[in-house]
Amino acid sequence: MTEPLKLALVGHTNVGKTSLLRTLTRDIDFGEVSPRASTTRHVEGARLSVDGQALLELYDTPGLEDAIALLDYLERLDRPGERLDGPARLARFLEGSEARQRYEQEAKVLRQLLASDAGLYVIDVREPVLAKYRDELAVLNMCGRPLLPVLNFVASGSHRESEWREALARLGLHALVAFDSVAPPEDGERRLYESLALLLEKSRPQLQRLIEDHEAQRQTRRQAGNRLIAELLIDCAACRRSVAAQPVLEQGAITELRAAIRQREQRCVEALLRLYAFRRGDAMATDLPLLDGRWGDDLFNPETLKQLGIKVGGGMAAGAATGVGVDLLVGGLTLGAAAALGAVIGGSAQTLRNYGERLKGKLKGQRELTVDDAVLRLLALRQQQLLAALDVRGHAAMDAIALNAPQEALWRQGKLPAPLNVARAHPEWSSLNPGARLEDAERGEQVERLRSEISAS
Repeated sequence: MTEPLKLALVGHTNVGKTSLLRTLTRDIDFGEVSPRASTTRHVEGARLSVDGQALLELYDTPGLEDAIALLDYLERLDRPGERLDGPARLARFLEGSEARQRYEQEAKVLRQLLASDAGLYVIDVREPVLAKYRDELAVLNMCGRPLLPVLNFVASGSHRESEWREALARLGLHALVAFDSVAPPEDGERRLYESLALLLEKSRPQLQRLIEDHEAQRQTRRQAGNRLIAELLIDCAACRRSVAAQPVLEQGAITELRAAIRQREQRCVEALLRLYAFRRGDAMATDLPLLDGRWGDDLFNPETLKQLGIKVGGGMAAGAATGVGVDLLVGGLTLGAAAALGAVIGGSAQTLRNYGERLKGKLKGQRELTVDDAVLRLLALRQQQLLAALDVRGHAAMDAIALNAPQEALWRQGKLPAPLNVARAHPEWSSLNPGARLEDAERGEQVERLRSEISAS
């Protein structure tokens, strides 16, 4: 079996080595990230595997703190008449007492790089190019291992990327990669592994497998995320509350609905965070505007009537199909509602349960409260924005994602997707309603159809 490729993450203290490793491994708990200098004091490792085969081992090392003095010390190690090469000079240094005392941290870094196939030299490009960094590279080059400079924090507005590129070129380091550990580019890992393959040709097959696995996992996460959003929207579209037509009771029902929808959105937020291996508090759903509900006529919409076998648009059901509904003012039924009632009476027990109770409530003067179309569109947009943010978020990011409401012009327009109109006629499809039947095959079909529409948008 092929041995995993070993990479040491090296560089000055506090340049984001641990942050980069967190992002590459998608492990927000790896090591400790802090603005304090010298946070990492020991070598820590992580392994990337595909189908059970270890392909890459990454080693986080302490920061180099005094490379200027160390380089001077190393240059004095040659005895008269000797011209040691880099590895031999470092071997003598590592055997000596200074490697266990004054330069203990630097010795840990050099030992790990010598034991690795290559090193990723992590650079904080917000910092100016100073002499100490050139001396660090001189010391690291003595290991005789390929070094790939990684330009970190390039997404910052105050970066000095061009200065670093020029300085590295003067040192003969032309192969490098820009990879922001907080906001990595979409193709960041591909470019990093492809750059490594140029330096380590024998490891190209392993690196190519990592690239393919990363892209396959990313696509799988996106599809799973879109399905979570589709489940949320179907849940909310099918949600309804029946309440007597009294102002106080209606306002209470609206308040309860608002809380239920907001909690359901937060559950979706937390599910997306788990999917992308982020912490629960990395995003929070804020209040939803315009969540006053609507008094829907879904009892007599075309989808509901279709369930009863009533032909929409003609015959005695025409009145119901056009929303005439129950005529409570005269204490009786319209022709359309009468036809619907007849269909219920002549239908199955399941039809009677699903439709009859709703019609009975309507006859008693109760109203059905459902979620406004505009809120459904807002939920869809907010969760899609969150999904897009998570897709490009590095696991070293510390700031929470704010889920703000998009501009009204963006979410008031457009036609509501057909699966949501279908869901309005199926209260049994919502986990927010009593007696929900979430395993219903037709519900699953509509969720999948909506997921496809979201993915294509």
